[in-house]
Amino acid sequence: MTPEDLVRDHTIYSCVMGSRAFGLATDGSDTDLRGVFLAPTALYWRFDKPPTHVDGPAEEQFSWELERFCELALRANPNILECLHSPLVERVDDTGRELLALRDAFLSRRVHETFVRYAVGQRRKLDADVRQYGAPRWKHAMHLLRLLATCRDLLRTGRLVTDVGDGRERLLAVRRGEVPWPEVESWTARLAAEADTAVAGSPLPAEPDRARVEDFLVRVRRASALREAQQGP
Repeated sequence: MTPEDLVRDHTIYSCVMGSRAFGLATDGSDTDLRGVFLAPTALYWRFDKPPTHVDGPAEEQFSWELERFCELALRANPNILECLHSPLVERVDDTGRELLALRDAFLSRRVHETFVRYAVGQRRKLDADVRQYGAPRWKHAMHLLRLLATCRDLLRTGRLVTDVGDGRERLLAVRRGEVPWPEVESWTARLAAEADTAVAGSPLPAEPDRARVEDFLVRVRRASALREAQQGP
C-alpha cells in the first residue's frame, strides 16, 4: 500500500488551513489541505511500518497518520490544534467525527509555552530580516500577530477560534506593509504580555487528557484489526 493509497482510501478527516481558515485569504491565497489518515492495523505487524505523515499527493496537501497526529496534538503543537478547529472541513467519516469530539481533550495550558515558543522563533526570523533587508517579511509578521492573539484568546476563554473575525483588516494592513515595524513590534509585545497574564486564570486544565485520547486510539486500532480479520485475505 503506497502513501498515496493511505491518503486516498483511509483519510478520516481533512480540512482547509492557512489564510482561508484564518479569514485572511486574498485573491492569490493558496488552498492548504491538511488531513488525518488511519493506517490499517495490520500494516503495523510488518517490519516496514506505515508512514507517520504523507506530503501530497495533491499540491499544498499534507496528512498525518492518526497516532502521530494525536501525539503532536497532546504536545499542544499549534498547527495541529488549529487543524482540529478549522471551520473549513473537506471530508470527515465516523472516526473523524470521534476525533473532532475529542478536541477539548487536547487543550491545556501547555498552549502558552508552545504557541509563544513558536512565536519567539518567528520573531527572531523577522528581526533578522529587518537587520539584513531593512524590513520584515510582512506576511510572516501578520501570521505572528494572529498566532499570539489566538493564544491569548484561547487561554482566556478555553476555546480555540481560528478565524480572526474583526481583526482581519488590521492584519491585512500589516501584510501589505502599511503598519510601521515599530508599531508591529509594540503590538507583538502587548499580545505576548496579555497571553502571559491570561495563563494563571485560564479555564484550561494544566495538562491534556492523555488517557481519553489513548482509549480512543486503542479502540480505533482494535476495530480496524477486527474489520480486516472479518474481511479475510
